[in-house]
Amino acid sequence: MCLILLAVQMHSAYPVVLAANRDERYARPAAPAGWWSDAPGVLAGRDLEGLGTWMGVACDGRWAAVTNVREPSIPQRGDAPSRGWLVSDFLRGASTADAYLAALAPRANEWNGFNLLAGDAEGAWWLSNRAPGPVRVEPGVHGLSNALLDTPWPKVERGRGDLARILAGPEDELEPSLFRTLALRDPAPDDRLPDTGVGIEAERMLSSLFISSAAYGTRASTVLRIRRDGHVFLTERTIDPMSGRWTEARHEFDAVRAS
Repeated sequence: MCLILLAVQMHSAYPVVLAANRDERYARPAAPAGWWSDAPGVLAGRDLEGLGTWMGVACDGRWAAVTNVREPSIPQRGDAPSRGWLVSDFLRGASTADAYLAALAPRANEWNGFNLLAGDAEGAWWLSNRAPGPVRVEPGVHGLSNALLDTPWPKVERGRGDLARILAGPEDELEPSLFRTLALRDPAPDDRLPDTGVGIEAERMLSSLFISSAAYGTRASTVLRIRRDGHVFLTERTIDPMSGRWTEARHEFDAVRAS
């Protein structure tokens, strides 16, 4: 993912609300969100190149999502494992988020720069190999793009503001309103753009919540809600970059915790 908006313990019905956009090269093959045949307890989209996932949820209600870190001055290691494994390995296992991230932290530099959010209905944790951690995510409204958690990039701040407003509105408008936010294509003003070393044209293109360019952009938008009784709702909208047509996948289930 390249934008994750997360509300922890901020809604009376849903202790976890997550809305995210996955941005990727259009040529990189992927499968839409579904239950994995080789890991039946995992519901997620799938990167068919690295065989991991950018975001997903397990049948017991544990969830995770990952972003990369934008750092053009640091060469990307070609031998590094796929960052999508960070999510899929957690969802395949049985560890709590804090235990998984604590075990991962000592070897986090095996990967290129990443941010990993993981949690369940009780709370969330964040780990980046570009900052000390893991860190428990405090109750509140948070945003994550390709820098550290809650770095105030314009898209993050706009998304957080929208999420806070939407949480205060009618419950039946929660999901559709979040998808409208994830679909925003207007770039930030130039005087508010971060300087991450990619040049002004790229900064401008990457500053919108929904990204569209010739070869790279938003491939999927996902909204995850976990109700206090453990019922999970995951809706993913996948766009065909060639035709512009959307495909929607809707899933819901009762989380079943291991006894």
